[in-house]
Amino acid sequence: MTALILSAGGMFAAWEAGVWKVLSRLIRPDVFIGASAGAWNAWLLASGVTSSELENEWLDPEAHNLLRFRLHRAGILAPGPMHQKARELAERFRPRAPVALTMVELPWLRVRLVRDGEITWRHLAATCSIPFCFPPVEIEGRRYVDGGLMGALPVWAAEEMGADRAIAINAWNKAPFRLLHRAVARRPSPKLHVIRVDPSRDLGSLVSSLRWDERNICNWIRLGEEDANRAASSITM
Repeated sequence: MTALILSAGGMFAAWEAGVWKVLSRLIRPDVFIGASAGAWNAWLLASGVTSSELENEWLDPEAHNLLRFRLHRAGILAPGPMHQKARELAERFRPRAPVALTMVELPWLRVRLVRDGEITWRHLAATCSIPFCFPPVEIEGRRYVDGGLMGALPVWAAEEMGADRAIAINAWNKAPFRLLHRAVARRPSPKLHVIRVDPSRDLGSLVSSLRWDERNICNWIRLGEEDANRAASSITM
């Protein structure tokens, strides 16, 4: 069983759409798993959207509103537009394949894997609630934030979903976050066969990951296609 793992990354997750344009012609994952923005990609792919439809989601100028500046007690980004988009995703799309996302419970920093029918719009919002940017999302009396906080690439979740092979698409590979991942992320067992695809070039600054820019989105999608083509032979083996 093959799992597709899609990392956190803010707007960098548009690069994952480019990777999927190529991978969609090569593989049919049994399970889709994501953290943060990668969880939204996973939700869409599990719902059967085409690679072109996923690309269009990222190219939609309305995405500019998702990261609108507004200073408040919990951070610097207005939660309303992001929560509204989470509601829209939950209402418009219904997964046809197993899907899971990660989120982190405060204040204990416990990672929770939420799957399939458990997922509501609140879970889709919580997985993208970047600490110090958005407020935590309350679900059943507990507060949750971005699933990427304790590991942007939740490869370990593939085994929990029953997979023995994981194609791990990692948009969030900047040096400080690689070190954080090594320090706090859960490790999969050696039995899991993992194939990673990483950007071949730096995707930009942290600020650019928090700002929708059409030219950047197009460049990241194009680079994702190039990187997936380079990795194709190892993925199809």
